[in-house]
Amino acid sequence: MPTKTAGAQRAYCPDRRWFVLASGAALAGLAPRWANAEAGQAGSVEEIRGDAFAEARAVRRPLGPAAPLFIGDNVSTGAVSRLTMHLGRDTTLRLGERTRVTIDRFLVDAGGQISLHSGPVMFERPSGAAPTPVQIRSPFGLIAVRGTRFFAGPSKGVFGVFVAHGRVTVSSGGRRVVLENGQGTDIRGPGAAPTPAAAWGIPRIDAALSSVY
Repeated sequence: MPTKTAGAQRAYCPDRRWFVLASGAALAGLAPRWANAEAGQAGSVEEIRGDAFAEARAVRRPLGPAAPLFIGDNVSTGAVSRLTMHLGRDTTLRLGERTRVTIDRFLVDAGGQISLHSGPVMFERPSGAAPTPVQIRSPFGLIAVRGTRFFAGPSKGVFGVFVAHGRVTVSSGGRRVVLENGQGTDIRGPGAAPTPAAAWGIPRIDAALSSVY
């Protein structure tokens, strides 16, 4: 696991590429899995610490390592918990504690859409991966991304978005802000306009990273 300092240093990597989810008893036990499978598998759990759950069609299931994740799943974490999800071909989404997201759509080669309802997340794709359009929607705005590494979630009492590598567009309140390496923006409430792009200091970057790692 990278240290906070290492995480902060990575935030300034000069990657400038564009980067804008038998018996009746036995059958009953398998039914929820079949129901989700019909929606299509979006990915799987890569790593988990603490408690995490996925819910679909009023069926809630605990998550463990390598557990499948499906389109339409509402995924949530408990207190003092962390969850790493592998989505599509090479997208990683890290969830901090008390985070809730919905995998609205996620296809291997066609990108996807994720709703962030609460908590912090870190979106990651490996360097050199083919750009795949992804959107993350939240009550605070829309984040449009094409294969980058960025943080979104609570930060210093507001909703913050910080780009470690690449470039993302944040839209809310009738304003659009483009963020590049080392830049972040604040949204002070649902529907509020994002602040102009600005560099984040090392302490704030470290605090953001520690909330998802």
